[in-house]
Amino acid sequence: MNISIITVGKLKERYFKEAVEEYSTRLSKYCKLDISEVPDEKAPENLSTAQELAVIRKEGQGILKHIKEDTYAIALAIQGKQLSSEAFAGFISDLGIKGRSNIAFIIGGSLGLSDEVLKRADFKLSFSPMTFPHQLMRVILLEQIYRGFRIIKGEPYHK
Repeated sequence: MNISIITVGKLKERYFKEAVEEYSTRLSKYCKLDISEVPDEKAPENLSTAQELAVIRKEGQGILKHIKEDTYAIALAIQGKQLSSEAFAGFISDLGIKGRSNIAFIIGGSLGLSDEVLKRADFKLSFSPMTFPHQLMRVILLEQIYRGFRIIKGEPYHK
């Protein structure tokens, strides 16, 4: 299975980079992983609504360039569906059974995802009604993908 993470912004903190490297190494046993970073646009606190939309659209255009036509796109969105780790594992397994071997997870920037990206998404996934920093979300997502593959393979994993 080919898993892509398409995310806005670069990792800055060393501890996030180390966590991503650790989970990338662990996942190499289960899938081919690719992480694409789309540049984040400058978004000072006092942006107008029109300026915020322009930032979201520009980041969205960058995201869409990384989604291939045959890819099953999963947008991380607060308004998406929440799944338990077991249900998430089943969801990933079902995609593979249905021949959907190219899966992209999309993490937006600080202002969220554009309507165009949300429309392109085949599924919207929510990890919580809370908002997480997109750098931390990358680590959480990789951990859950790893946990999902361990569940799929019937391997032990800390509960």
